[in-house]
Amino acid sequence: MSNNQLPEITVKALFLGVILSMILAGANAYLGLFAGMTVSASIPAAVMSMGILSLFKKSNILENNIVQTAASAGESLAAGVIFTIPALVLLGYWETFDYVEVAKIAAIGGVIGVLFTVPLRRALIVTAKLKYPEGVATAQVLRAGDDAKQGAADDGSGGLKTIGLTSLAGGVMKLFQQGFGAWHSEMAGATTMGRSIFGLGTDLSPALVSVGYIVGRNIGILVVAGGLISWAIAIPIYSATVGFEGDPLDAAWGIWNSKIRYLGVGAMVVGGVWSLIKLFKPLVEGVRASLATVKNRSSNEDVPLEEQDMPINYVGIALIALLVPVFLLYMDIIGSVGIAALLAIVMMVFGFLFSAVAAYMAGVVGSSNNPISGVTIATILFASLLLLAILGTGSGVGAASAIMVGAVVCCAAAIGGDNLQDLKAGHIVGATPWKQQVMQVVGTVSAALVLGLVLDILHTAYTIGSPTLSAPQATLMKSVADGVFTGNLPWPFVYIGGAIAVGLILIDLRQERIGADFRVPVLAVAVGIYLPITLTVPIFIGGLINHLGKKAGSSESSEKRGLLMSSGFITGEALMGIMVAVPIFLSGQKDWWPQIGGVNWVGPLLFIGMMYWLYKSVSKK
Repeated sequence: MSNNQLPEITVKALFLGVILSMILAGANAYLGLFAGMTVSASIPAAVMSMGILSLFKKSNILENNIVQTAASAGESLAAGVIFTIPALVLLGYWETFDYVEVAKIAAIGGVIGVLFTVPLRRALIVTAKLKYPEGVATAQVLRAGDDAKQGAADDGSGGLKTIGLTSLAGGVMKLFQQGFGAWHSEMAGATTMGRSIFGLGTDLSPALVSVGYIVGRNIGILVVAGGLISWAIAIPIYSATVGFEGDPLDAAWGIWNSKIRYLGVGAMVVGGVWSLIKLFKPLVEGVRASLATVKNRSSNEDVPLEEQDMPINYVGIALIALLVPVFLLYMDIIGSVGIAALLAIVMMVFGFLFSAVAAYMAGVVGSSNNPISGVTIATILFASLLLLAILGTGSGVGAASAIMVGAVVCCAAAIGGDNLQDLKAGHIVGATPWKQQVMQVVGTVSAALVLGLVLDILHTAYTIGSPTLSAPQATLMKSVADGVFTGNLPWPFVYIGGAIAVGLILIDLRQERIGADFRVPVLAVAVGIYLPITLTVPIFIGGLINHLGKKAGSSESSEKRGLLMSSGFITGEALMGIMVAVPIFLSGQKDWWPQIGGVNWVGPLLFIGMMYWLYKSVSKK
């Protein structure tokens, strides 16, 4: 039986896809609020699916592909939600997370992202033949599992054991650190040279190291380079020029939070605009290819199953229909029919552009490296300036309205990149595109139903925006929107960040011209400038472990083992973070967990041990 004759959307695949979408959405929500970065869940979802579906006599590669398609949609939607919606609480517009509103924003934005990228599949995957690295890797995992299905060493069950073991290890470490308070979550220090402060530190998080392992050495170097621009250059210069008071480390954090992190804002805005400029031609070509496909269908030309997308007329009708809830969403907050209609149009224009940007970027650098926060900042900045011109500085809802526009666009862009990544995997294994697109919608809606509750639980337990759960992107979005209306945005630092981005773009263009392997995507450095140094250092360490493992002569199987181990560390730590929060949420007592003292040295030792475990596993031949 050929692949296109195998059943795809079955009852068990549908059920498993929904459940995994919800679980991975919750896990990635925690990771994103904690680390400011999320990772693709396609591969761990594929492995989990293979392990569970192997328990059934009748299961096949296309069912596994359908499951990972739905599950990874949940992970991607989480990124769109947590990068923007917490800003509404940080602004004070919401006191707590409105479950219905969160679900509405997430579902609308996510479904729009699926629909916007339907016309781009053929252009970007078939015609342009973009790499989509995680999509290719997922397809390889699916094929390996299918090939091994009849053998003794089932790739699915073996991979599931690897993920299970590392999830347990990461979860237990998180339980003792976050729940029982057995050790500090980070090691950091600062010193002075003259009047200059120099600070450095690392978070003791296997999940962050795992993020670095997945994104690789090059991105790890660029992220930590951004951190060093802030902490080894900008903060020392600022502290020497303006001065500081009190403890050097506390002073460094204060300077970074109030001034230096806005260098990252400027860099992200310029990086987002540059991405649009570079992608204009591919976007035009994508739309043309989509229209050509529609003409072929209308002329009764036979279209094979593996090339059948959702009918473009249905896509158009659905998008028009979604304008209604989008309009009502903005009408509810702004109270003006004209302005709400304008915001709906702005959202649709930016939603399409940035979904396409995300889809293209995922093909070039992968979903884990896809800097959707950059394009979201550009959206919020534009919407804020537009509303400032209409409403003036005295508006009490201007900033919140801009965040609402950015939230829907961010969800659309997050799903857009993931959609094309999954369709690439499906293209390789012979899946039917429209069935995957349907499951993207299913996974999106499933995740939207749980994310509001997850945010509420985490906020009750940890307070989103606190050092424990800093929500860097959401804090940034709040600062940009609020700063435009209050005039408190430190524009000189934004402008300097933009100038840094221009310099990085010029460097990258030179690297491109000489055909260098090491490229300098500006948004990767911008994220590093904006993130705390304690988060960028472990990400760099993970990228270094990836590089050293390959240099030691790792095999294909050990590289896959490293990927699965990293996925396990991330999943375990993230899920335990939520589980620790649940009794606090239910009881309302922040000190619900008993505290363990006197073992602060254990945390660094366990952190080093898990890094060594990962390195030894990936360096095996």
